[in-house]
Amino acid sequence: MEPGIVPEVNDLLWETLVEKATRPVVVMFFSPTCSFCHQMEPYFRTYAEEYRDVVLFVRLNITTNPWTAERYGVKSTPTFKFFCDKKPVQEMVGAVYPALLKRAVDELLVHGKECAKNSTTIDYEITGYG
Repeated sequence: MEPGIVPEVNDLLWETLVEKATRPVVVMFFSPTCSFCHQMEPYFRTYAEEYRDVVLFVRLNITTNPWTAERYGVKSTPTFKFFCDKKPVQEMVGAVYPALLKRAVDELLVHGKECAKNSTTIDYEITGYG
């Protein structure tokens, strides 16, 4: 991955790149017209570079990937979701202070596995459609 570049995932790649990741993952759910997303983007990319060896940072456009956004209850952008051991363990919504986002990544590295043990396993049969 090039410095400062954060890969964009889609509904088809989600399970492989996020839910089956072998290291912690931070996802930024965004939309192209979201001014707060544009405000947070430089910080998100900086942290992706800083933690590149231990945490995977990815983005998901909710306007072109509504299934994943709906599945995880994303109602506004930006929404940051933190995954550890294949489970979502924390979320932050909105243009949060960059220092809070960084602290959440640090906490993910320290407490993520413990949080994941106590969270519910993802049921792949559940869908918002039907």
